[in-house]
Amino acid sequence: MSAFTFTPMSYADFKTFWPAFQQIVAAQETYAIEPDITRDDAYRLWFISPRTTFVVKDATGGILGTYYLKANAAGPGDHVCNCGYMVADAARGKGVARAMCEHSQQQARELGFCAMQFNAVVSTNDVAVALWQRLGFAIVGTVPGAYRHAQYGDVDTHVMYKAL
Repeated sequence: MSAFTFTPMSYADFKTFWPAFQQIVAAQETYAIEPDITRDDAYRLWFISPRTTFVVKDATGGILGTYYLKANAAGPGDHVCNCGYMVADAARGKGVARAMCEHSQQQARELGFCAMQFNAVVSTNDVAVALWQRLGFAIVGTVPGAYRHAQYGDVDTHVMYKAL
């Protein structure tokens, strides 16, 4: 993990990561985001709306991935946070998602959140489901057929939760 550097995402970082973002949502395998989302709408979604957004870079400054952190709900539900993680295709399998999840949990604690909840982890995303479970998240519910997967059709999503 020491080979990774986390910094708050800048607009320039977002523009650099935009092709990877497009590729991830266009695949329709993990994110319930319109596949043809515009860069401006994606920027608002990923960078403006959340409480904080980070990028993870390698030793050369190349962007490996990004995550956002925000309250999962408003008012009486704002003590539980939600995160979204994206890893560039070339960085998969290098521990980036694990590092982002660990970093986001620390950030969440520092921001006063008591728990983290993932609202819609696509059940066919076996790598992510297994990683989140290894990091202490439990599947607390499953929503049948809640995601239209590009390859498998309607698949389940999991709600995953961890007290911080």
